[in-house]
Amino acid sequence: MLKTHHNRVVALTLTAMLGGGALVACGSNEDPLANGGKGTDGGNSSQTITVGSANFPESEIVGQIYTIVLKDAGMNVSFKGGIGARDVYLKALEKGDIDVVPEYSGNVAQFYAKGKAQESALKPGASPEDVTNALQESLPNGIEAGPAAQAESKDSYRVTKEFSEKNKVTTLEELAKYVENKSITMGGNPELKERPYGPKGLESEYGMKSLNVNFRGISDGGGPLTVTALANGDIDVADIYTTSPVVDKSGKPVDVVELKDPKRLILAQQVLPLYRSAKLSDEAKKKLEDVQKQLTTEDLKAMNERNSGAEKAEPEQIAQDWLESKGLAKK
Repeated sequence: MLKTHHNRVVALTLTAMLGGGALVACGSNEDPLANGGKGTDGGNSSQTITVGSANFPESEIVGQIYTIVLKDAGMNVSFKGGIGARDVYLKALEKGDIDVVPEYSGNVAQFYAKGKAQESALKPGASPEDVTNALQESLPNGIEAGPAAQAESKDSYRVTKEFSEKNKVTTLEELAKYVENKSITMGGNPELKERPYGPKGLESEYGMKSLNVNFRGISDGGGPLTVTALANGDIDVADIYTTSPVVDKSGKPVDVVELKDPKRLILAQQVLPLYRSAKLSDEAKKKLEDVQKQLTTEDLKAMNERNSGAEKAEPEQIAQDWLESKGLAKK
């Protein structure tokens, strides 16, 4: 799991279960790129590298980082943010509607996994290296993955501190025991319902009764809408990225407990660029690699906080500031 991922705190709406979709655009018959998407044009379209993102803020921030670093090198680049769910933006990448998109190693490896060998390599407990190797083996022709950054943004299951203390739930194993005789409502991106680490994965690895788990799709990438639903008791468990500030719609921090995952149901999720190899020059690939070498998990946390916290900074400004701080863009 973007984070969209996203204009950083966008007023995304709660959606009812959309099955296989990840974010807002899934389930729609409309082409999310038909009207050009929301973004900036960097030059002649025939020569332009188009960077896309999912519709949650973290994805937009990283997408803007890729856009600016390429522009700063003198390339014509446009940005199309908020494209939608993984299946939507990866289809756009394969069709050539976009040329680069930020991704997360574990989720995209599972998306493209073909055959028992690749699926076996991505079972719970897989190492980060297992994940990136499986990804490289499964990508469609013409699509490449750049090097994985140290930065990682993983899905994680959270409950309120009150819920945790009242029901003695601090791990996914303990949550599974709690669900044996009770129903809970789980909230997260609509695609979570069918993800390997969603309700079905929790059942297979931890014995959690999926029939006792009601799912509520919330299309903000584990952001303020999800946190607000958790704080208000509309949901009992929330899928929130490890790099996301846990704040409600008003920007107020919410005290939560991240449930431990001893079986490593949720795979490594290192940030990396996927791109159409024929569209990017060696120089462009090198510029993206320079970003990957410096992007850290703490950087993601700090950038997300600027976006969703009191500052409410825009993804483009956050990206520019980060690149300048690393010496990767001109001031």
